[in-house]
Amino acid sequence: CLLSGGRAEVSKVRTGMLKAFVEGRFTYSGVEGAERIVADSGADVDEDGSVIALRAVAVDGRSRAHLGGRSVPVGVLAELSEQLIAVHGQNDQLRLLRPAEQRAVIDRFAGDAVAKPLQAYREIRSEWLAVIAELTERSTRSREMAQQADLLKHGLTEIDAVAPEPGEDVELTEQIKRLAAVDELRAAATEAHIAVSGSPDGDPDAPGAMGLVSEALRRLSTSEDSVLRELAPRLEEASVLLTDVGAELGNYVETLDADPALLEKVLARQGDLKRLTRKYAADVDGVLAWADDARRRLETMDTSEEALAELALRRDQLAIQLAAHAAEVSAARETAAAELAAEITRELSGLAMGQAAIEVTVEQRPAEHGDTHALTIDGRAVHAGPDGVDDVELLLRAHDGAPPLPVHKAASGGELSRVMLAIEVVLAHADTSR
Repeated sequence: CLLSGGRAEVSKVRTGMLKAFVEGRFTYSGVEGAERIVADSGADVDEDGSVIALRAVAVDGRSRAHLGGRSVPVGVLAELSEQLIAVHGQNDQLRLLRPAEQRAVIDRFAGDAVAKPLQAYREIRSEWLAVIAELTERSTRSREMAQQADLLKHGLTEIDAVAPEPGEDVELTEQIKRLAAVDELRAAATEAHIAVSGSPDGDPDAPGAMGLVSEALRRLSTSEDSVLRELAPRLEEASVLLTDVGAELGNYVETLDADPALLEKVLARQGDLKRLTRKYAADVDGVLAWADDARRRLETMDTSEEALAELALRRDQLAIQLAAHAAEVSAARETAAAELAAEITRELSGLAMGQAAIEVTVEQRPAEHGDTHALTIDGRAVHAGPDGVDDVELLLRAHDGAPPLPVHKAASGGELSRVMLAIEVVLAHADTSR
């Protein structure tokens, strides 16, 4: 099947046409392997959570694959279909004979010998892909990101030049109100001070509240009536309170010196702050928050040659580690392949297939042109998929002298059932032996 990454054959193209197309929609929610493949390919996912796959074959034999509108290696479609498509019918067990399932068989048989290096491989691969994506993003969007960085830097320069303080705009508004109304405030405070403390020139006709209370206190204190004398302490309390208020009013009046230069300076400062709040936020606190966010964004927008070189170096370092883990996985699979083939063959001898023999091949999948997941191992470019770089295939020799062929091609329906039974028996023994 072309959509499953099958071989592209010119016979698929109708006579007189230039290309053949096949398109399908995959729903993959909840299938971890499929979700990882779609995410790694950068495919655009539709609103319903599905993704469209497309395969095209030209009359010259060349083929192209797309997933979610993105050009991908054919192997990506193969990996995705292996996760999602099952063949049903009288040979329902054929699903186990697909490349991904055959790889799963050998991994299950090998146990920790494959599982541990494969886990390390997947962890490094995830970091490797993230660095590749970031390097690609910074490289392809370097001009756009540089323009955004210039705008952020310009804004920070403006804000730093003014250097606003938290809540400063509110404080300036109150200060301006006082400075603009200094005459009215002085008159009100002076009149209140005279009313409390009396005339500053000692005019007996304007004794103020303190003078009146003092006179009342004198009269009560000298009275022979006990009831009147008992009121004196309360007047003493009022006198103390009036003294405090009078002193505070006097101090307030002294601070209300008219200062046109100070008012002008404060108004200018308010103007500087308003220019910032018109451009960046509703108030000074918002401007400061914008500046903090801009600084954080600038840290991730370094598109200099030094930054790109550092990312490229990190990518190459991770590729070396990834290649080492991939080689370890491949070696473990090759070791397990020989043991697995021998045990399956041994089981077949007890299932009336004594002349048959199983071979298990482990080969690294070559990377196609333009493969964004290509990894170099021993000088060869291979496809670094989520399960390693290997293609695993079960081959069957029906009898001595027969060529080894894929199991589903070499075996009849009945023989295929016995092969599958032998595999399950071997795997069951492997599970119980660990």
